[in-house]
Parts: sequence; C-alpha cells; structure tokens
Amino acid sequence: MTGSDVQLLGAAAIRELAGRLGVAPTKQWGQNFVVDANTVRRIVRAGDVGPQDVVVEVGPGLGSLTLALLEQAHRVVAIEIDPRLAQALPETVAAMAPSRAGDLEVVHGDALRVAELPGPAPTALVANLPYNVSVPVVLHLLATFPSIERVLVMVQLEVAERLAARPGSRTYGVPSVKAAWYGDVRLAGTVSRSIFWPVPNVDSGLVRIDRREPPAVEVSRAEVFACVDAAFAQRRKTLRAALKGWAGSADAAEAALVEAGIDPRTRGEQLDVEQFAALAAARTRVTA
Repeated sequence: MTGSDVQLLGAAAIRELAGRLGVAPTKQWGQNFVVDANTVRRIVRAGDVGPQDVVVEVGPGLGSLTLALLEQAHRVVAIEIDPRLAQALPETVAAMAPSRAGDLEVVHGDALRVAELPGPAPTALVANLPYNVSVPVVLHLLATFPSIERVLVMVQLEVAERLAARPGSRTYGVPSVKAAWYGDVRLAGTVSRSIFWPVPNVDSGLVRIDRREPPAVEVSRAEVFACVDAAFAQRRKTLRAALKGWAGSADAAEAALVEAGIDPRTRGEQLDVEQFAALAAARTRVTA
C-alpha cells in the first residue's frame, strides 16, 4: 500500500522539529538534513521505488526522505545511530503519514555493524548517506543483503564521482572497482548544497547501482578485493611492482599478470573489475 495522506517536511517544519527535540546536526555523525521536498521525491524517483519495494534507509535523520519513501514503497526499514532521532522518527511518521506508520521499522544502530534486519528481505537501499562513512556503508549492505537489487544514495559529489568512475579516469580507484563487483554503477545526478541544513561546503551527487552477478571466478570476493587494495595502495607504480607484496614477489606478480593476459607494465587504474577478478584467480593457479 502506498500513502496518499503523506505530508513531506519543509525547511520550517524541520527546524521546528529539531528545536522541539533539542537536536543540532552533529559533525560526529556527518548529519546534514534535507529541507527540500522536491529533492527527496527526486531521490525516490531516481531509485525507481515502487509498491513492491522493501527499502533500507540509512541515517533517516528527522524523516524527510523517509516520508517520501513511504509515499511509494511497501515498507521502509530505517537504520539510525542517533538515539534521539531513532526514537522520534516513528512519532513524526505517525503525525505526517498516519496511514503508513505501520509500514516503518526503525533500527537503532550503526549501519556498518548491522548483520540482519527485521521483516521481509530488503529490495532497495535508498539513503542520504553521511559523507564520512558513505562508501563503507554501501559496500557493507550490498555484501550483507544479497536481496538488495537497487541502490540510490546521495553522497558528497567527489565520492559519487569516485564510485561511478570508469577505468582510466583520474577518479577511478578502490571504491569504483568494489562497487562494480556488485553491479552497474552510474552517476544519476547532482544536488545543490543549498537543499541541506546546515549547508555543507560541498555539493552532492546521486549514485545508482543496479545489482548484477559478480565476475564468475573460482576465488572469493575477499581475494579479489585484496588484489584491488594492493594495486591502488601504490597507484603510480606498475602492477608488477605494486603487487609484489600481494603475490609474494615481483616475479610472482608478473607471472600472475601474464597468466591473466595483462601487461605487467599496466597500472591498476587501467583494469576493470573483471580483470582484477581474473588476476586474483590467476595468482592461485600460478602458485598452486
């Protein structure tokens, strides 16, 4: 059931609510509250949220995006680390969206430590993520909940560009490769800093991830990610040099690269996720 009686929060309502709760946005938890109703509806549309979706939201704050999600989704599970905000959110939803209050579940906790969620398996992750933990949160939830088919997150624009970067670009790195392990990643738009309270000193970007099967290789995700981490730890070096610690020696790194069909003089920023997966698999073959 979607909600026709949902009222969204505007700037005045958010400030009034924050004042009533005695809440001031904290840098510790990277809090910047969205005060523009058009923006939260845009996020929901960009995530293709519909009545079939069980949506995980991280850092709901005062509930701006939560209410917009409840307009469209079947159910919302909101993970909030701030105890005051976690306690207040159900009351806000009951007041602003009475017909949907029963379709919200609030989990008070750290999204980086969540291993299970109540109710049906989530199908989407839609969130305005705290800048300081955005990439780890996305990767953790994709790894922990295979049922998540779509991700639409608002993050710092620089982080958004890094997540969506393609091989060979200046911003391509560890987050780009690891996100691509889980799905097709793209930049889905930019968002002005003016729609936040307090106004941050950076603009934001929307990142969309559509899950697909990871590369088919006979090694684990952890083994592939270890290769990725090693390749970018010294990104200016050739892979033969950068991977010598990971492979055991420069010669072993070269043997694995050759086995995977990759020029040892290549740098990590030139490989896509399939090539990293092939390289991790090749190392196990040449050292077997």
